[in-house]
Amino acid sequence: MGFPSGNEQCAAWLYRPDGPPKPRPLVILGHGLGANREMGLDRYARRFATAGMGCLVFDYRNFGASGGTPRQLISIRKQREDWRNAITFARTIKGFDATRIALWGSSFGGGHVLSIAHEDDYLAAVVAQCPFTSGWSSAMAKGPISLIRTGFFAITDLLLGPIIRRPIKARLAGRKRSAALMSASDVPEGFGRLAEESELYQPKVAARIGIQALFDSPWRRTKGIKVPVLYSLCDEDSVAPIKPSLKAAERTKHSIVKRYPIGHFDIYFDDWFEKAVYDQTDFLVSVLRP
Repeated sequence: MGFPSGNEQCAAWLYRPDGPPKPRPLVILGHGLGANREMGLDRYARRFATAGMGCLVFDYRNFGASGGTPRQLISIRKQREDWRNAITFARTIKGFDATRIALWGSSFGGGHVLSIAHEDDYLAAVVAQCPFTSGWSSAMAKGPISLIRTGFFAITDLLLGPIIRRPIKARLAGRKRSAALMSASDVPEGFGRLAEESELYQPKVAARIGIQALFDSPWRRTKGIKVPVLYSLCDEDSVAPIKPSLKAAERTKHSIVKRYPIGHFDIYFDDWFEKAVYDQTDFLVSVLRP
């Protein structure tokens, strides 16, 4: 299954809940920086479907099974267009209630859903899991050495990539002080566990996203969100620091904050996944009732 976005097709999985055929709520799920739907999202979608909700889980253009070239090129603008087109497509799927659509975004995807939710008066809810809410805060968390190294690759790609007609790539994940876009002591193991789940994962992306992300601030766009938002936040987040996310929640009219004493990637696995997905399911069921 898929839906059009720009001149390409975004690949998607559709999960239908068991039970009698009647209009059901639908949750749209999208992942984070450089990730694809094979990296853990099935676990969330199956839980939500078991609770009676449909799920549409998609890959951004240029990633995973979706179309688009050059591969591994992240565009904040285009990824948010993918979200908008996913919403439009979701409203055409038979068997689902177009007035009960929720957005679920994790990490970079969490920033996307917080950035666009204010645009749509007919959404029903949003879940932002360990969301990217401030490029500046994420950059400062990297430390000066990693920031300089990452910045060198990003500027080089921004200037030379278009000239040589191919992106200059940087690693997505690395240890503290590395040139990777995500660099902290818990990143290689945590992100590595997600990457191992996907046959389509590639470890490098066009480095220019480092400049785009630096100046992006999804927390600033949350004041206009009219629907309930669940913020699932990690207190020890080394990739998307919690402080601007708490600020985003304060600006959100109908917000619920759930905090977990863990790092950015712990929420995808084991006991902390169980806790987070329980809280998210409870929230979604409560707000998506007919």
